[in-house]
Amino acid sequence: MLKGLVKLLKHNRSFLLFMVLMLVFRSAVADWNSVPTGSMKPTILEGDRLLVNKMAYDIRLPFTHLSLVKIADPARGEIIIFDSVKADKKLVKRVVGVPGDIVEMRQNTLIINGDKLNYQIQGKLASSTDSIENLLGVEHMVRVHDTPSRLANFGPITVPDNFYLALGDNRDASADSRVIGFIPRDEITGRAKTVAFSNNYDNYYLFRPERFMHTL
Repeated sequence: MLKGLVKLLKHNRSFLLFMVLMLVFRSAVADWNSVPTGSMKPTILEGDRLLVNKMAYDIRLPFTHLSLVKIADPARGEIIIFDSVKADKKLVKRVVGVPGDIVEMRQNTLIINGDKLNYQIQGKLASSTDSIENLLGVEHMVRVHDTPSRLANFGPITVPDNFYLALGDNRDASADSRVIGFIPRDEITGRAKTVAFSNNYDNYYLFRPERFMHTL
């Protein structure tokens, strides 16, 4: 049996090497991440597969969270992917507060370091509104419900060192820092700027051509 196994490994060593290298690449360099919920609507839709740059912030030892070289820190407005210990799963959210920021929210309006953010209404849905939020120079879309949830107010709170405050763009339907607390720096595994491809969960998982390589 052992000889047979050795023979099998020898005959398939090129394939096995390819698989190992691919796993290392996906662990430490780049990967894609599926989004099963609407917590980041309207920016990210259910069924989007995001391209994740795993070297945006650190060069890590493959298959671990151990940072070998720090490249950069997450910036306000960036979409991050992190392995949340408190939520016990991988999450995708937007950085709203960086270390030292004082953040509060009143009726879904953010106030950062005393500056009340500007919002421009873009569209009215059945029970919610889409607006452009100017996150101190970074503009992106957010969605708020006509009847705000219990998550619509918090703070003011100060973001501690080595932690980040991250929210979903779908403000009344996101279990983010308002639920799981600040995001530790070492839980953040990458940054997303592009949708690789997308399948429509509501239409037989058909491919959405307009989402192919869509910039977030």
